[in-house]
Amino acid sequence: MKKHKKNGYLIWGMIILVILTLVLAVRGFTSLGTGYINADASEPDLDVQLLDVNPYSRPGIQSNGITGIVIHYTANPGSTAQENRDYFNGLQYSHETSASSNFIVGLDGEIIQCVPTWEVAYASNDRNYDTVSIEVCHPDESGKFTDATYRSLVQLTAWLCVKFNLTSEDVIRHYDVTGKNCPKYFVEHEDAWGTFKENVSLAIASEN
Repeated sequence: MKKHKKNGYLIWGMIILVILTLVLAVRGFTSLGTGYINADASEPDLDVQLLDVNPYSRPGIQSNGITGIVIHYTANPGSTAQENRDYFNGLQYSHETSASSNFIVGLDGEIIQCVPTWEVAYASNDRNYDTVSIEVCHPDESGKFTDATYRSLVQLTAWLCVKFNLTSEDVIRHYDVTGKNCPKYFVEHEDAWGTFKENVSLAIASEN
């Protein structure tokens, strides 16, 4: 009787262990920013709000052909995609600086397009003329993106790679152009950056 009871405990213990292993595996797959996600390279929902053509944020200059995608972060914790888009558009009046991006990914995963992909945006210094730039919102000083933001960023990046016949190796950080700590979380956590690029590769592969 005791032997049967002991065997019963052993079986239940093994079942619980299997369940915990599966839960941890799933959490590892969906821990965005450090883990893997299931995403594809289909065209994401885009809120097209093109900036006015002006010398400070949308010069209206045609690119030289897209050979890369550059990832940035806003460096403005808690700000929304709409606020950043409106800031870019307002530079034509404030003349504060020259800045913009082709896309902005918001805190809830929304994506605003500010500049057509065939036009230059003022985001990536000497790579402005051959790249598409993506600014990404973040909730706090760490620069880590929300789950919704991260998922949209993977899909948008993968879609752009397919659109321009690129691979994840053509996806770079602002840091890789100038050494600037941007996007902060991906500069300070190389493992997360590597995982992001792997997620993009998996998303691209899903379209083949």
